Amino acid sequence: MQKKVSINTKPLKGEISIPADKSISHRAVMLSSLAKGKSIIRNFSDGQDPLSTLKIFNQLGIESNITEDSIIIQSSGILKSTETPLDCGNSGTTMRLISGILAGQNFNSILIGDESLSKRPMKRIIEPLTQMGAQINSNDNKAPLKIIGQDLHAIDYNSNIASAQVKSCILLAGLGVNNGTTSVTEPYLSRNHTELMLKAMGANISTEGLKTSIQKSELSPIEIDICGDISSAAYFIVAALIIPKSKIILTNVGLNPTRTGIIEVIQNMGGNIQILDKKEVCGEIVGDLLVEYSELHSCEISGELIPKLIDEIPVIAVLATQVSGSTTIKDAQDLRNKESDRISAIVSELTKIGANIEELPDGMIIHGKSNLYGDCQVETYHDHRLAMSLYVAGLICEKEILINGFEWVSISFPTFEELFDILRK
Repeated sequence: MQKKVSINTKPLKGEISIPADKSISHRAVMLSSLAKGKSIIRNFSDGQDPLSTLKIFNQLGIESNITEDSIIIQSSGILKSTETPLDCGNSGTTMRLISGILAGQNFNSILIGDESLSKRPMKRIIEPLTQMGAQINSNDNKAPLKIIGQDLHAIDYNSNIASAQVKSCILLAGLGVNNGTTSVTEPYLSRNHTELMLKAMGANISTEGLKTSIQKSELSPIEIDICGDISSAAYFIVAALIIPKSKIILTNVGLNPTRTGIIEVIQNMGGNIQILDKKEVCGEIVGDLLVEYSELHSCEISGELIPKLIDEIPVIAVLATQVSGSTTIKDAQDLRNKESDRISAIVSELTKIGANIEELPDGMIIHGKSNLYGDCQVETYHDHRLAMSLYVAGLICEKEILINGFEWVSISFPTFEELFDILRK
């Protein structure tokens, strides 16, 4: 699918509600399926990735009923084997987290994914699970994964990357280990939705600094209202900051401190962003964001900030083209292992439209302020976040751009264009 995007000559104005957080949606289905009883999940994400997770647990014998505003999960707490491969679609979160759950079951499973997911590295979860006694056969550490269910044992794992997927995979495996404490230590703190939800459901879990530990636990069912996804909010935040005279409010946005790196960066750049009506909902911090057009200056984005904004870097790169000075992004080498090699892809496609940007082994340097002239075709590389970031860039290009492969936006954000249309009125 090709998408034409032209300059937005009017300011963005108004208020929209951001769709449900995908990370929390995944975990709500997974943990509800492991709990005995009835769980109610409200405001579940309608992106394809969380729906892949739901479909897999249906295959594993979990009953679900989708109503107008919620999903009701009914579970015995016990998963059942299936002869059919479990299709994770494009979702790395699904494949990596479910691997931890399935490794300790008393049956075998096969996890498959689409062409893009089948190229993504799984060694990062195969290695610690193998240390726990798991038996996983793979295609050179990539999908498909054949998981032969085993009794696992506890480990104390030091991760060389700050990854919520790696941490969650190990914790979910440790949840079923009969004896001992399973621990994960990270170099920086990654998003902690898994830990918060496990604690809310009664798991024996604790965090001390960068180390999280879990023991075998029985989970209680939950009733949860999922907040809006800050990663989805990021595109509207950036658009409002760079389109003159814009002023928007984004409601019900998740403000978990492990996810708010983009807000920190904008504040460091001198951006006008305010948090309104901050509160706690189901263990997660939630609030509304007021964002206005701003004259921005550059900053460095690195170190412990990176895990807090890893998914937002493509659109932050777009933002950096419109700030004065040179913005350096480094320590983000894991971007090369996403749906695309995001470092290479961002540099390539933003250069096409007129950005002054240099590629680094672990990031990039964006020199601003640039007049983006557009007048070209750009590629998405099967990457939804790149597609949405290029859309935002197109709103300030002097001439129209044509985005190839724009259909990948539906992976995470089916109502993306609809919400932008509301703000244009």
